[in-house]
Amino acid sequence: MSKIICSAAIRGAHKIVDRAEQKWKEAMDRWGPKQEVGFPNTAYYLPVIYGITGIPVKRLGDMEKVLETCRSLLPPFVREKVHLPYLAPALDAGMATFFAEEIIEAIRYLEDPDFYTKQEDPDDRTIWLGAADDIILRKRGIEFVDGTAPGFAAIVGAAPDLQTAVKIAQELQQKNLYVFMCAGCNGNRFAEQLVQAGVQIGWPTRLVSFGPDITAAVFAMGFATRAAMSFGGIKPGDFRKILIYNKDRTFAFVMPLGYVTEEWYANAAGAINWGFPTIADTPIPQVLPTGICTYEHVVSNVPHDQIVSKAIEVRGLKVTVAEVPIPVAYGPAFEGERVRKEDIYLECGGGKTPSCEWTTLKPMSEVEDGKIEVIGPDLDDLPEGSQGPLAIVVEVAGREMQEDFEPILERQIHHLINYAQGVMHIGQRDIAWIRISKSAKEKGFRLRHIGSIIHAKYHQDFGKIFDKVQVKIYTEEEKVKEILDQARAVYASRDARIEGMRDETTDVFYSCTLCQSFAPNHVCMVTPERTGLCGAYNWLDCKASYEINPTGPNQPVPKGDLIDNRLGQWRGVNEFVYKASRQKIEKYNIYSIMEDPMTTCGCCECIAAVLPICNGIMTVNREYNGMTPCGMKFTTLAGTIGGGQVTPGFLGHSKYNVCQRKFIAAEGGIKRLVWMPKMLKEEIAERLKRRSEEIGIPDFYEMIADETVGVTEEEILPFLEEKGHPALTMEPIM
Repeated sequence: MSKIICSAAIRGAHKIVDRAEQKWKEAMDRWGPKQEVGFPNTAYYLPVIYGITGIPVKRLGDMEKVLETCRSLLPPFVREKVHLPYLAPALDAGMATFFAEEIIEAIRYLEDPDFYTKQEDPDDRTIWLGAADDIILRKRGIEFVDGTAPGFAAIVGAAPDLQTAVKIAQELQQKNLYVFMCAGCNGNRFAEQLVQAGVQIGWPTRLVSFGPDITAAVFAMGFATRAAMSFGGIKPGDFRKILIYNKDRTFAFVMPLGYVTEEWYANAAGAINWGFPTIADTPIPQVLPTGICTYEHVVSNVPHDQIVSKAIEVRGLKVTVAEVPIPVAYGPAFEGERVRKEDIYLECGGGKTPSCEWTTLKPMSEVEDGKIEVIGPDLDDLPEGSQGPLAIVVEVAGREMQEDFEPILERQIHHLINYAQGVMHIGQRDIAWIRISKSAKEKGFRLRHIGSIIHAKYHQDFGKIFDKVQVKIYTEEEKVKEILDQARAVYASRDARIEGMRDETTDVFYSCTLCQSFAPNHVCMVTPERTGLCGAYNWLDCKASYEINPTGPNQPVPKGDLIDNRLGQWRGVNEFVYKASRQKIEKYNIYSIMEDPMTTCGCCECIAAVLPICNGIMTVNREYNGMTPCGMKFTTLAGTIGGGQVTPGFLGHSKYNVCQRKFIAAEGGIKRLVWMPKMLKEEIAERLKRRSEEIGIPDFYEMIADETVGVTEEEILPFLEEKGHPALTMEPIM
């Protein structure tokens, strides 16, 4: 390995560790050793330190041991006439760098709690996002598991101009990669360049502005380390497995733009431990032999118009980009892009105009593959800033196509349209909301291109179940209203089918093992009265999914002999769970939270927990960041019971499941529900009130406490007593 690079990395590491020690001493003088520290809303403490060493840094005093480790890792400065094997000392120096940077950034959170936004997007105060919390990790990290996002580019510094910055960012987005940004060069920073050029940054667009300094690079490494622990099931301290997981599974690389400082070298050396190479635009020394990284370790002097392709080559990433015939960039990276009010050329739906989306099965003779019609005015016929009605009707035909597949295909329209740069899509069915930006229109995007997207992607993703796709896009108000009436009748019949189904009336349930890539023991059982805990699949969806992909994650599970009707336990289900969990789970009960409840993975929409003082249960949704009456936030709950564990007293479930008839039926059902966040209560209000009528307690909705009442059992108990909550008179839950 290059002596120049290694000696610079070692010098840079010494500087960063010195800085960390100085910051720590100042913090100790100011706050003392018992001062709590950490990155907000995460159960992983300081994640690189926790993952690699197993040390949970909870207080300032805990950092002393870590700083001692840093000093033990730091090699002496490289001397001119002494020849050493430079690789190992440089890697140790890089690891010490990341430990020290986590200490620096944790103390920054103490010194200036508002330095970072601590959310997914920049705000009016700052563009710097800081460390990703556990909600972001779960939401975004799953994309690294299922391949939606194969990896990330850690960009340090700045491009020579705004146009180059935008070009590099968009090329990385089109390759489905996240872009993690920090530090600056010559007074410029890559993230700030994108903002100046009018590019939306933040987690939703995969352009993540971690921080203004080089120390923020550790947030990228922390994300990768947490992904290995959360989704790879690796225990803290098992550093070898964490590093190998990232080398094999997270296709990331470092891209320094501009003059490489000694501190940058130190970070690059640290990244090599994870198998992440460096690809630079300046003529720094190269390290071309393979070793820790898949191919080269450091490649330099790469022209800006070639740097993305070279980085992908060096990292060994195989990129699959769908060819969609539209005039704007297309890919998952644009799914989170927003079209703001001042940027709108055309807006449809969203409660402002009639709109709907409907996929329907047609006879073969009535469908002409690839035919796209716009019935009514297109963008060229409308003034800028228009609002108009819109109905998207997708007609499919094929020998293998069935009506049951219609909602599976229809549900894809949301993200398929969102993949187009400059086009925003929210909702589905008759609450669909679409905005098309001025820039997309200027590039040639028209309504017919919505049809082009659907035709290309339906064939690519689901071509095995049908032969033909045609798309009709209606923009004439009377015709849209006519289509809307037809579609709503179909929506209602679909809902009635699943609402009317009962577990007792089917001999087959369906498994879902999609999440086993990061929770190896987890097996979700989907029944007519228990949707998947992620909220994405109901029984009919799983049935359709199995028919589309018979070897996929949704398999039919014959119930077999009934073992316990109250608990919801069947012999056939137990046998399947035992095999599918790799002989880790012998049995579980589908209807119970207390007795061998179903396994929980990290993708659950909600987590329920028993509240013994209140003789009931609470449930909390992923979006709620506050404390709950069980004494844990959602992130802590997910970290405690996730990963495919069976945890009596706790249960992962979907939002829809709350109002299903079999929800914790073994313990008395929904009448045990005493607390939930206000936001969740309002979101499911209509179904919750309907369920209240069904159980004979019409005012049950008003009996459920939320955070405005209290966030401890002692705080909410008087409210429950005042309301006469039924849980208080039921038999003891424990």
